[in-house]
Amino acid sequence: MNIKSLLLGSAAALIAVSGARAADTVVVAEPEPAEYVKICDVYGAGYFYIPGTETCLRIGGYVRYDIGGGDVGSFDGATSDDHQDGNSNDTWRKNARFTLKTWTGQETELGTLKTYTETRFNFGNRQADVGADGEPQGDINAAGNAATVSLRYAYIQLGGLRVGKDDTAFDTFTNYAGAVIQDTLVPYGGQESNVVQYYFDAGSGFSGVISLEEGAGFHTIDSYVPHVVGGLKYKGDWGSVTGVVSYDSNYEEVAGKVRLDVNVSKEFTLFVMGGYGTDDNLTDDAGNAYDANGRGFYKQWGGNWAIWGGGTYKFNEKTAFNAQVSYDDWKNLGIAANVAYTVVPGFTVTAEVDYLNAGKFGDADFNNWTKATKKSNVGGILRFQRSF
Repeated sequence: MNIKSLLLGSAAALIAVSGARAADTVVVAEPEPAEYVKICDVYGAGYFYIPGTETCLRIGGYVRYDIGGGDVGSFDGATSDDHQDGNSNDTWRKNARFTLKTWTGQETELGTLKTYTETRFNFGNRQADVGADGEPQGDINAAGNAATVSLRYAYIQLGGLRVGKDDTAFDTFTNYAGAVIQDTLVPYGGQESNVVQYYFDAGSGFSGVISLEEGAGFHTIDSYVPHVVGGLKYKGDWGSVTGVVSYDSNYEEVAGKVRLDVNVSKEFTLFVMGGYGTDDNLTDDAGNAYDANGRGFYKQWGGNWAIWGGGTYKFNEKTAFNAQVSYDDWKNLGIAANVAYTVVPGFTVTAEVDYLNAGKFGDADFNNWTKATKKSNVGGILRFQRSF
């Protein structure tokens, strides 16, 4: 072997070793499989699987801005002391709100496990009349605004069993009243409550609910005995018939409502709802109210009976007209009408006008039930809402 062959062989061996080492340095480990968020279409649009679980989650809510003026209802105009002469002036009532909602769903051997939460963040700034103590009057704090945070709904549902914070079934099972903003010019029942409920579907369009409820505020139960609500519904292509009955354990009073919904056409729907409640224990022999406003948790209308009616007409995909008329035994008359216009999908502007004629008892906001002359009031709301 000559020198040239020896050198060539050595070079080849070095290149082979170097190549092997170079190859070793660029070996890359296999990447871990990426876990992408998967769409869940079992419970409707907007749900996705929480990574690593079988639970489907949806997040939504809305941002709202209300401008109210006039003298009707809790959303309308306000009054303020004049900065210069101290006189009371009418002024705007405005409120901004951000609402965050969550839904979850999961299939289990005992049925569908669901949750729902809704948290509201409000800011309503205005001046207010000053009382004799020098403090602002009304629903504002010392800083001059009504900034509040509230947990509006928070419940768990497994199959037909629901527990947590919800509105009373006396309202939810009848789907409240009309599609106007102020559908409680003549009130039709309490709202927020801790509940233990059971919903059942009997098939062939029939369904029902039984609800044990705590009430809220002044109407919270005063013993271990709960308020009780029961309801039945029949639903068909033409519409539905719903009935609910309630027992107010604080006053041992009973109230009920029956509602009829009719789908006149694809664009036009109508409803009528009647309510009746006993009030033997709500007032004394002289007609004075025992409770804060002359009503129980469920029978919140004036007197024994009340009626609500109205409807919705959709002119097109963007524009709808909503109206509601309500009247009760105490001759309180409420009329509300609005036009809701969807500017772009998810953004709706609603303009509403409201009229209230307070009858035999009460003032315009139903907070001070004393014998009074009739009062006629007009107000309105302009609402901007972006839902997502």
